[in-house]
Amino acid sequence: MAPRRNPSERQRRLGAELRGLRVRAGLSGERAAAILGADRARISNIETGRIDVSRNRLHKVLQEYGCPPGAYFDGLMAMAQENGKGWWDEFNDTIGPGARDLAELESRSTVLRTHEPLVIPGMLQTEEYARAVLEATERDRRRAHRYAEFRLARQRVLTGDSPVTYRAVIHEAALHTQVGGAAVMRRQLLRLMEISRLPNVAVQVYPFEAGIYSAHSQSFVLHGSTAPELDTVYLEHPTHSLFLRDANHLDQYTKMFERLSELALAPVDPESTPESHASRDSLSLVQHVMYAL
Repeated sequence: MAPRRNPSERQRRLGAELRGLRVRAGLSGERAAAILGADRARISNIETGRIDVSRNRLHKVLQEYGCPPGAYFDGLMAMAQENGKGWWDEFNDTIGPGARDLAELESRSTVLRTHEPLVIPGMLQTEEYARAVLEATERDRRRAHRYAEFRLARQRVLTGDSPVTYRAVIHEAALHTQVGGAAVMRRQLLRLMEISRLPNVAVQVYPFEAGIYSAHSQSFVLHGSTAPELDTVYLEHPTHSLFLRDANHLDQYTKMFERLSELALAPVDPESTPESHASRDSLSLVQHVMYAL
């Protein structure tokens, strides 16, 4: 099989992890080739995600590289077993490789931590809000609506059989920015309160009075895995998406999110009683903005 030209993020990640393990073990590419009974070019293609490695061969390689049994070992084995196909295939007429990579990454994440400074996070958007956001950047109305359907389908990870733990810090500016008009915003803010009833979802608002923090204007998502070594930072830009996986980036963004969470108001709790709102919290702020619309 010829090497693929455009490996997926999962394939690139698995290859990068194998290269890191090999280098840390002090093994050359030639030695790795001997372990697999392959040539050096094949090892290079495996480490760039351009060629797959079978589970049996991967198991042998991980042992030879000194990777101990545990969550990291199992996570790499699971990544090799996946074929990249999923519910997102039904949207191949609209979405690109980056969106497919994101949906696949979300499907195997155990924790999602997100910060949004200007809009409601996609995982929490109503269909009409999502359409209004996408129509602002997509001239083709049909494509915008189709992409909104894809965005809503991604929300399945919050309510499936094994729902992901989801934490969001949303800047107060996103509550005030009218997307689609007042009626759309009211229903969107109601959606925020409703989805916060899920035991796996926590939504916090970063208020204007909290001032400026170094990360408060940057949108990002931290994807947590069963093994911390396989966590990923996702950054979305107008023209492309970035998947960051090195330890330094993971540590920096984890610290940024925790600091944002500390500065933000207490999480939305729709089940709380009015008497509990002696101090300002995220729920009272969301309600205040909604009633003012």
